[in-house]
Amino acid sequence: MTDIRNDALACREAAQALAQLATADKNALLRAMADALDADADAILAANARDLAAARDKGIGSAMLDRLALDAGRLAAVSAAVREVAALPDPVGQVTRSDTRPNGIAVQKVRVPLGVIAMIYEARPNVTADAAALCIKAGNGVILRGGSEALHSNTAIAASLQRALHEAGIGAAALTLVTDLRRETMLELLQLSDIVDLAIPRGGEGLIRFVAEHARVPVIKHYKGVCHLFVDASADPALALRLLVDGKVGKPSACNALETLLVHADIADRFVPDAVAALRAHGVEVRGDACTRALAADVAPATDDDYAAEFLDLVIAVRIVDSLDAAIAHIRRFGSDHTEVIATGDADNATRFIDALRAAVVMVNASSRFSDGGELGLGAEIGISTTRLHAYGPMGLEALTVERFVVRGDGQVRNIGS
Repeated sequence: MTDIRNDALACREAAQALAQLATADKNALLRAMADALDADADAILAANARDLAAARDKGIGSAMLDRLALDAGRLAAVSAAVREVAALPDPVGQVTRSDTRPNGIAVQKVRVPLGVIAMIYEARPNVTADAAALCIKAGNGVILRGGSEALHSNTAIAASLQRALHEAGIGAAALTLVTDLRRETMLELLQLSDIVDLAIPRGGEGLIRFVAEHARVPVIKHYKGVCHLFVDASADPALALRLLVDGKVGKPSACNALETLLVHADIADRFVPDAVAALRAHGVEVRGDACTRALAADVAPATDDDYAAEFLDLVIAVRIVDSLDAAIAHIRRFGSDHTEVIATGDADNATRFIDALRAAVVMVNASSRFSDGGELGLGAEIGISTTRLHAYGPMGLEALTVERFVVRGDGQVRNIGS
């Protein structure tokens, strides 16, 4: 057998022991993992510095560098997120349905771990800890395949977490880090449908499409986040401006950052000049349609490619629309089912916006940056699904379990002899 198949089998074996741990034992394990990250902070940051230096030498862009970078504050946030997962309710064993049938059998639906999850990701070393914590709390084994640009960071983080697993008497293979980053090895991992229960790719659109096109295991996809803010005619301009600046500037490299601003024509002459000025004050490049350019000087023309783009940078596309229906039509054409926001003072328009769009997250008068597992109460998220499967939107612990039937009887049989 190949190395990756052996590694996956070892992960499955360790996951079976992990799945039987009591909630208190899993929580203690996660707290120990967080403590290990804190204890090894210097080594992890030194490893991250090596990755950052190599990335700069390769000319990697600012958005990717921001995703890659760790500092003392970010690393402390990573360990804090692991502790937050420990404090969350355990979904394993939760009864979601209970019924007694006329023949006396008791039927329950009960949450159980998925099994083995392959996490394939780029540039974000915090995903190593986040994914491990969530998978372990939900009783799953996890195979982590990070990008080459974060290899030293991921290896250092995984070593800390595996030490905590070993000290708790759980096989370290329950958290398996793939260090053979050849594409052939990833392809083989994605073919292991008899071992791996789910693959979650997290990264650029190219990576996610590659995984989805080559996997034989189930895949939850999130191609990109083309997130819109629509400023309705009834919107409070000051409120809308806060949502715009926070959504675009707060963390432009995040998938929940705003990429397109849509403004109702009835408010455009009052809102657009202030919006463009506010964006430029934060270094944002603005691209707009002809109506936008008529209201604000030196705005570059926007193309359909701009309206379809996930910039992940300080760039935004702007369009003025004649109605709520026109905004909805634009989003349906160019959106990615990630997160959509309306700024409005009209409750009926808010409801129409919510009902008309199929995005995983819809916000009313709140920043797109809240489209995040931690902000929505899930703890650290393992990703955001824009695939309409059992999980849609930010994925937390429940999304890493499945429901099965448990039936209890006292000798009932069904139609003997028929």
